Amino acid sequence: MALLEQWQKIAYNEKTNKQELQKFWQRYFLLEKGVYEKLLTNPEEKVEGTVKELAEKYGLSVLEMAGFLDGINESLVEANPIDTMEEDTRVSLAFDNEKLYKNMVDAKADWLYELPMWDNIFDAETKKRLYLEQKKSGTVIVGRKVGRNEPCPCGSGKKYKFCCGR
Repeated sequence: MALLEQWQKIAYNEKTNKQELQKFWQRYFLLEKGVYEKLLTNPEEKVEGTVKELAEKYGLSVLEMAGFLDGINESLVEANPIDTMEEDTRVSLAFDNEKLYKNMVDAKADWLYELPMWDNIFDAETKKRLYLEQKKSGTVIVGRKVGRNEPCPCGSGKKYKFCCGR
């Protein structure tokens, strides 16, 4: 069984009681924060190795590293083969700064996108711009509602109620 599958069975187990699952995620988020603090301290460093080597480097279990890799995968310059990943699979943590920041905002992970290390990567204006871009990307803007007695927007010349409004 691939590592990601094992991780998901533990992390998303519906049979586990809510308190245990909450403790599990609180512990994981602290570990995740620690890894990001190290990665963001030197964002230009090319971090590569096997899943097991990276887990040891950052003080995580192999399954926790699989969970971390699953979370960061969309922010990487080149995605890792997380679905088939095993302990000896070589992976890279080369991330795109803007993608990572936006994905943290999207995940509502304020404990990550508010890390002080971001101040050395982006100025306050850039962080605000990226934050707003990400927030707006999920906003649906609904057009003005056509009144029933107004001309139909299809261009037929008829009133909306006698054309497309039926």
